Amino acid sequence: MNRLYWTLVEEGGWRLYLAATDEGLCYVGSPNAPFEELGHWQAKQLPKAELMRNDAVMERYAAELRAYLDGRLQTFNVPLDLRGTSFQQSVWQALLRVPHGETSSYSAIAEQLGKEKAVRAVGMAIGANPVLIVVPCHRIIGKNGSMTGYRGGMEAKASLLALEGSLQVTR
Repeated sequence: MNRLYWTLVEEGGWRLYLAATDEGLCYVGSPNAPFEELGHWQAKQLPKAELMRNDAVMERYAAELRAYLDGRLQTFNVPLDLRGTSFQQSVWQALLRVPHGETSSYSAIAEQLGKEKAVRAVGMAIGANPVLIVVPCHRIIGKNGSMTGYRGGMEAKASLLALEGSLQVTR
């Protein structure tokens, strides 16, 4: 029986559900989303896995996420277990190469993959990213520099970019 461990991270106004298999982190939910979001993802991606809360197993993932949200960590070092198509996997790997404090665009990611005409498909793959923040889809903006959609919400995206110093947020 496959196991899917989960925990809840509450840090500096952020409330995020995390989940991991024995292989690595596979899910970081939308900020302040209900537990049901994780349940829906699990039913689709790992329907036979036993979902169990285990804060001890999840501490390494939670600690890095807390350190990032506190501004003490720029690069995540935890193992990942990303579930998606080969195209999605290639897009998510490209996202992991966008450095902390920098942004890229959907078209730039498509060009990196040699699929210049697949900008919309890249956008769909980015939208399907199951590991928010750690796989930094928040660093993707419009080609013209405009803020674009984010599964976690535009306020969260702006906060993450501001945390990394790549966006000034006025309150």
